[in-house]
Amino acid sequence: MATLLRKVLGSVSQLSGSGSSSSSSSDPNIMEDLDPFNQIMYIQTSSTGEFDRIPLDIFVQIQKILGPKESTKLRAVCKSWKFIISDNKLWIYFLQSLQEPWDSIFFAEIHLRSGYALQTFAGQAAQVSFMHIYGQRVRVPGAVIIDVGSGYCKYGWSKYSSPSGRSATFMEFGNIMSPMPSRLGHFFSTICSRMQVKTYTQPIVVSVPICHRDDTESAKAYTIQLKEAIYSTLFDMNVPAVCVVNQATLALFAARRTSGIVVNVGFHQTSVVPILHGKVMHQVGIEVEGVGALKLTGYLRDRMEQKNIHVGSLYTVRTLKENLCYVALNYEAELSKDTEASFRVASEGWFTLSEERFQTGEVLFQPRMAGVQALGIHQAVALCMDHCHDAELTAVDSWYKTVILAGGSACLPGLAERLEKAIWTSPSIYL
Repeated sequence: MATLLRKVLGSVSQLSGSGSSSSSSSDPNIMEDLDPFNQIMYIQTSSTGEFDRIPLDIFVQIQKILGPKESTKLRAVCKSWKFIISDNKLWIYFLQSLQEPWDSIFFAEIHLRSGYALQTFAGQAAQVSFMHIYGQRVRVPGAVIIDVGSGYCKYGWSKYSSPSGRSATFMEFGNIMSPMPSRLGHFFSTICSRMQVKTYTQPIVVSVPICHRDDTESAKAYTIQLKEAIYSTLFDMNVPAVCVVNQATLALFAARRTSGIVVNVGFHQTSVVPILHGKVMHQVGIEVEGVGALKLTGYLRDRMEQKNIHVGSLYTVRTLKENLCYVALNYEAELSKDTEASFRVASEGWFTLSEERFQTGEVLFQPRMAGVQALGIHQAVALCMDHCHDAELTAVDSWYKTVILAGGSACLPGLAERLEKAIWTSPSIYL
């Protein structure tokens, strides 16, 4: 750090010695990167000797290179540096440059609503200190997110954009005849062990399958029983805070929305779930029965067998689906292209697929290809939007125009683009 500053100071000295008109650090054209109040304070407190000759814009760039930790240390050098380094624009840059991207404005709003103490200056109105927000962001421990899917479970940290790992669901833990709390205890203990988490230090958020309007009374009772068992098990493990939420709502919150339509491509079925202000609108929800991840995997296996491509297990087919399959933006045009690609599955060898790669994902839009009489997901979303519009749930009808994809098979490349194209070209929805 000191070497970098000395080099910059030497360069500035050479420029000033050669007769070039170097800009003063108090030049208002150079100080545009500072807030007005910090510009005044910098001029009044500039007292770093030779370092005052470094143009302010270069000094700010140096701080960006040094990073937040070193910049924080430099605040103790003098008052002028303290005001420069405390400037909001610098710390907004640091917030937006985190390894895991984070919307700094969104984060600031959350803290303001929760009673964040604003920094005040003499004679100035209160303003947000993004340096303090950065410090709070770094110290936030984050919650453990456990997505209990029907096929397998995904787990990770709320601070990161992707899961840390995955495991079997709790139904596959322990003896099937064992009581549910015992199996849940084994399940959660295994995940915490893999994440190297002490249960008494981290809050845990658990997502469970959504309870549909057409579910039987026994299915609804099972969902309630499962939630109660999860709460009881985790609190017995001394977890400080527990939240059990349905998968669609969690996916919407993860996208930083509280209202919208979630297309959850589940293991057995795909659900189109309208959510308004965090509450599921069951009365307008549409389900695409029988079209889910398992159906896609089964369709790919059948297509491979038709070409005499034999696989050892359904797990191998799922691996090929996750690594080779995609959704074509134009299905008819894709049929005339050369789409052959290969992938090596451990202990199974190499597999080569061609049109099966995009035909598998096409089942979501044309379920009849897999022998299922059901709506395609684009038709289900359009119908759900129509129902939301007709229901007049709120005076503002833009809430249902946000569509979020969730579920493992929703990660198929091209699915979001194809769905958006199909929705916008649908004549029946109110856009």
